Amino acid sequence: MIELLTAPTPNGWKISIMLEECGLPYSLRWIDIGRGEQFAPEFLAVSPNNRIPAIVDHAPADGGEPIPVFETGAILVYLAEKSGRFLPTEARGRKAVLEWLFWQVGGLGPMLGQHGHFKLYAPERLPYPTERYRAEALRLYGVLDRRLAEHAHLGGADYSIADMACFPWVQTWKAQEIPLAEFGHVQAWYDRLKERPALRAGMAVGRDRLNRRPAADAETRRILFGIKE
Repeated sequence: MIELLTAPTPNGWKISIMLEECGLPYSLRWIDIGRGEQFAPEFLAVSPNNRIPAIVDHAPADGGEPIPVFETGAILVYLAEKSGRFLPTEARGRKAVLEWLFWQVGGLGPMLGQHGHFKLYAPERLPYPTERYRAEALRLYGVLDRRLAEHAHLGGADYSIADMACFPWVQTWKAQEIPLAEFGHVQAWYDRLKERPALRAGMAVGRDRLNRRPAADAETRRILFGIKE
């Protein structure tokens, strides 16, 4: 059994999508990041960077003690290897999937996160950082579009953990006011993927817990954004 410690965010949904897609049994342990539960010692023992999501594999392949895993890229690779799915074993295919997975964890997610913060949550609307991160977000959408112009999925012909990593962040396009129609290959990929039943099930995890106004009160702002007022 996989224990998923998570909250309803794009990073959290990456892992619930993967668990649904590969059919591994899992249980949910909610971490209320607006109340600071990510700083509790028991969570830090699993995720020392105090970020969701994290997992604990209570039935590891070696039959030993439970294995904790933090950071979404590491979790996706761990689950792919455990299930034998969504990560090629041959060198070229594996290389491509890992390239695009780490492109997401190092670029698309962080840059869209910063753009979303300054556009949607910052207490002051500051033109320079907002436009700086918007320009980078649009550049990354262009990179994604060019890749998908040549391949059905990010890793190549087959759906993989790289697609699962990117989808929840692209799903924020409306809130971030990204002109998705200008990136036709991304839109076609997005429309195909959102019809997958397991992906939809993974994206539904925690929707009823979603805080659509995380900047509404000073204490939540302090916990989530480190803003002291």
